[in-house]
Amino acid sequence: MPDLPVITLSIVSHRQGDLILPLLHDIQKDCPGKRIQVALTLNLPETLLFRPEDFGFPLLIITNKAPRGFGSNHNRAFASTGGDFFCVLNPDVRFSGDPFSPLCRRLGDHPDWGVIAPLVQDRNQRIADNARFFPTPLRILKRLLHSANPADYPTPSRPIRVDWLAGLFLLFPRRAFAAIKGFDERYYLYYEDVDLCARLRLSGYGVFLDPAVTIRHDAGRHSHRQLKYLRWHLTSMVRFFNSEVSSALKRCCP
Repeated sequence: MPDLPVITLSIVSHRQGDLILPLLHDIQKDCPGKRIQVALTLNLPETLLFRPEDFGFPLLIITNKAPRGFGSNHNRAFASTGGDFFCVLNPDVRFSGDPFSPLCRRLGDHPDWGVIAPLVQDRNQRIADNARFFPTPLRILKRLLHSANPADYPTPSRPIRVDWLAGLFLLFPRRAFAAIKGFDERYYLYYEDVDLCARLRLSGYGVFLDPAVTIRHDAGRHSHRQLKYLRWHLTSMVRFFNSEVSSALKRCCP
């Protein structure tokens, strides 16, 4: 029986095949010979301009009969695959060079680390805020009142422990993701990454940002433009602040 892939990359498409194709090419070009499997979930009906056999790595395509939430899609991909590491990856992420191997080595060297992410830049090489403090009503109010908000964490020179990481690139040891039972599927969109990182912390796992690895992300900011996304954002925010996880954070990390 062949070895299972070391790393499973989970990508969800909302008719974003045109974005995903160059990402798959990045994976093929920059990760040659790596035991990587990609689980691509089609959350909406679409016709892809590529086939699984077009690539030198296993590509599993999961087609949803009805749209699922962010966490539900990635949990399903996790349950359908194997390997030692599991990576949640946005379709609009790009990279040059292999970001997975150095991050996997970090996790392998530190069994108590539950998730790690690279430094994220936009297309103009500005540092993105993919690592943040846990949200509180006061912190959210300050962000709304100030047009220019400094990053919660200064750009580090070595890996640092952070409160939470945005869900655009999250690399987990498979055992850690399984230990906390993955994403809470009650969050359809937004705050599922906050909740997951909080549960990792409450379970004794570290959440880390590694600046030695850099990727590019062209953020969409849908919640700023469409009422549907804003509604999901506000609903998830209220759910988190009223959750047991949020209460437990206040008790252990005031």
